[in-house]
Amino acid sequence: MEEVLSALIPPAVVATVFCTFVIKLLRKEMAPRTSDGRLVSETDTASGHGPAGTTTASAAATDGVPADDGAKGSGSSQTELPADAPGSADR
Repeated sequence: MEEVLSALIPPAVVATVFCTFVIKLLRKEMAPRTSDGRLVSETDTASGHGPAGTTTASAAATDGVPADDGAKGSGSSQTELPADAPGSADR
């Protein structure tokens, strides 16, 4: 019985180390990222966000770059017509 257990210990150790490595790799790769590819946690520490209760300037305000609203900020690119608009009955 001891021979069987002693024979199974090395593969069990290797499997544990392998699974630990895979889990750490997946957690790193699946972490939330910003649109430029940086980790969200790196962005928080780089912009000076400390623990809750501290007052710091936001990254957009300190860089002098206006905040980008993305697709939500584009009001001129309207693709749908309102229901009461002329020509909507043709659809």
